[in-house]
Amino acid sequence: MTRQSHRWWVIPVCAAFIAPVPASARQGGGLTSIPGIKVGHYTLSERPTGCTVVVIEDGAVGGGDVRGAAPGTRETDLLDPVNSIQRVHAVVLSGGSAFGLAAADGVMRYLEERGIGFDVGVARIPIVPGAILFDLEVGGRPDVRPTAACGYRAAEAANVGPVIEGNVGAGAGATVGKLLGSGRAMKAGVGSAARELPSGLIVAALVVVNAVGDVIDPNTGDVVAGARTADGRGLADVREALRRGLVGRRSDGQNTTLAVVATNARLDNAQVNKIAQMAHDGFARAIYPVHTPSDGDAIFSLATGEYEGPAGVLLIGALVADVVAEAILRAVRAAEGIPGYPAVRDLSSR
Repeated sequence: MTRQSHRWWVIPVCAAFIAPVPASARQGGGLTSIPGIKVGHYTLSERPTGCTVVVIEDGAVGGGDVRGAAPGTRETDLLDPVNSIQRVHAVVLSGGSAFGLAAADGVMRYLEERGIGFDVGVARIPIVPGAILFDLEVGGRPDVRPTAACGYRAAEAANVGPVIEGNVGAGAGATVGKLLGSGRAMKAGVGSAARELPSGLIVAALVVVNAVGDVIDPNTGDVVAGARTADGRGLADVREALRRGLVGRRSDGQNTTLAVVATNARLDNAQVNKIAQMAHDGFARAIYPVHTPSDGDAIFSLATGEYEGPAGVLLIGALVADVVAEAILRAVRAAEGIPGYPAVRDLSSR
C-alpha cells in the first residue's frame, strides 16, 4: 500500500463515529489564550470517548512530569532536559486506555504533510508526546476507542478559538469519584483556564479530569463532584470515608487526569520541566486523593517564548498551579451527565 493510499484509508475510519459538540459544552479562553497554540477535539459517537490535540506549529520548548502510578504515555523520555530534543510540535491526550496512544500517529501524519517537524535532513519528524486515560468501562463498548484517524481529525480541527469544554475529545468518557465504586461516580470532562498579567505574561492550562478521587473547590474546601451517596442524590465526600477506612477496592490503571500547561515566557527545557512539576500542585489542591496507584496522572508543559519580559520559574509555576485547579473545576461544571454518570448540574444539592 502506498503512503498516499494509506492516508486516505485511515482518515475515514472515524468519520462515521463523529459526535456533535454537546449542548452543555462551553467555550472559555483557556489554553488558546497563548498565541501560537491551537486546540482541537475529536469525539466518537458509538461510545463516549475521543482525543484532544494541542498543536504548536512553530514548536515550543516542552517538558513533562508523571506522578500517577498507572500511566500510559508516549515520547515522554524526549522531554528530559538531558536529551537532545528541546521542542515539541503537538501534544495528544486520548481516551481508550493504551489503545488510544494510536491517535498520536494521526497527528504525526497531519504535521508531516505540512512540513512541520524536527529537521533530520531526509525528513521532518514531528515531535508528538502524548498520554491516555482509562475510559473503556464507560458506554458498554470497550472495542470503540480513538485511532490514528481520530488524531488526524482532531489536529485538523485544531484552532485558536476559545477552548470547548465538557464532554468533548479526551473528556467524552471522563468520570470522577470512583473510590466507592464506579456505580457511584460522576461525569467529568475537559476544562481550560488562563491568566494574563498586566506585563503581558500569560499562563494557561487544559485538563482532562478522569480521577479516582473527588473534585474539591480549593477556595471553599467543598466537594464539587465525586463519589455519590448510596441513594445517588448527594455527594459522599471520600475524605471522610478514607479516614474511616470505608473505601471500595479498585484495580489499578482505570482512571488518570491529564493536563497541558503553557506559558508565553521564554524558558529552557529544565525550567519547563520544573513548571510541569509545580503544576501538579493544582491537581493536589482540586482532587482528593490524587496521584494514586489507580491514576496515571501526567502533565505536559510548553513555553512558546514570545514574551521576553521578566518571568521567573517561581512566578510561572505558582500561577500555573492556580490555573490547573481552576481548569479542573471548569471541567466538572461544564460536563453533561450520561447514563450511569450524572453531572454536577444533575444533583439537586448543586
